[in-house]
Amino acid sequence: MDGQTSSEYEERLEENLRSLLDRFKSGQYKAPPVRRTYVPKGDGRQKRPIGIPTFEDKVLQRAVALVLEAAYEQDFLPCSYGYRPGRSAHQALADLRHGLMAMGGGWILEVDIKSFFDTISHSRLREILDQRVRDGVLRRTIDKWLAAGVMEGTTLSHPDAGTPQGGVVSPLLANIYLHEVLDQWFERDVKPRLTNRAFMVRFADDLVMVFANERDARRVWDVLPKRLGRYGLTLHPIKTRLVEFRPRSGGTKPPISGVGRSFDLLGFTHFWAKSRRGFWVVKLKTAGDRFGRAVKRVHEWCRRYRHEPVPWQHEQLMRKLRGHDNYYGVRGNYVALTRFRYELRRVWRKWLHRRSHRSRMSWERFNRLLKRYPLLKPTIGCQLQSRAANP
Repeated sequence: MDGQTSSEYEERLEENLRSLLDRFKSGQYKAPPVRRTYVPKGDGRQKRPIGIPTFEDKVLQRAVALVLEAAYEQDFLPCSYGYRPGRSAHQALADLRHGLMAMGGGWILEVDIKSFFDTISHSRLREILDQRVRDGVLRRTIDKWLAAGVMEGTTLSHPDAGTPQGGVVSPLLANIYLHEVLDQWFERDVKPRLTNRAFMVRFADDLVMVFANERDARRVWDVLPKRLGRYGLTLHPIKTRLVEFRPRSGGTKPPISGVGRSFDLLGFTHFWAKSRRGFWVVKLKTAGDRFGRAVKRVHEWCRRYRHEPVPWQHEQLMRKLRGHDNYYGVRGNYVALTRFRYELRRVWRKWLHRRSHRSRMSWERFNRLLKRYPLLKPTIGCQLQSRAANP
């Protein structure tokens, strides 16, 4: 917003930090509005709003987040994984897989909260913070961030709900909100009333509830909109769904037909398949929309930088492959990783072929180039090991 960079702030670091601390303690700090931009969402046809704070605002948000984190980490429940120290999406996926295998499958309630970050109720958030945060300086500063407004182009608006995605403190405030709205409610009020086992896995606002019993799942699905409505939240009517997720028994046909034998969470499609030893296990593969989005990003990058030197392009593409494998390189996803490399080779050759009318890149020539600049082989870095469910 103010155009100040980290290097410029660092030139007078001690002076800037001292001034920031004094303004923070005295209450004279003025929270600047965040600059709104948009990034592709899902299949790219929709866009997600992102709020970009100033550099100094990021510094203060990080300091406040550290204080709040120390207090709330004592309260957060094991079902919450997003934006917490020592926890990750891979841990959420592993625990979900372990729970499903131990339960032998069940009923999956895929919960999608519509425009969650944009609809967090400020008044409800303040009520939740009242239970734990009594420091006046912290509370005033958080209130200033909530009321700072959003700058989109040259237009400044002041929404009465929501906390911008992209802010340093926003993920923590979201966790605090959903800890009260969902986590504690599910453990304290829901589970004791169920007839069979159930558990929840939540990463920020991405979550699933797993039930051993269909009746329990439908009862919770019935009351969930009312629970969310009390806090200004609504379920997405299409993306929220109930899935029967069980392995085929004894080699017979699956218990249901058509859609509903798999579900997506955190960029992976979860499905049942036979292990090499013949047991039914939960496997993961890259979700179709995430795979398509990754290929599209590579396509756009290769088109934009097709005139750059080939060695530099190769180095950058290797970084993209490592980043892709660092997340999607889970046990059982080797086929999708290999397919991603096939698509990357195809796209890279396509745009090298279009660099010049004089120097075409045939497949024969491109294969010779790959011998000089080979692509990394797929890397499985996360095993997600668990006991196999009974067949």
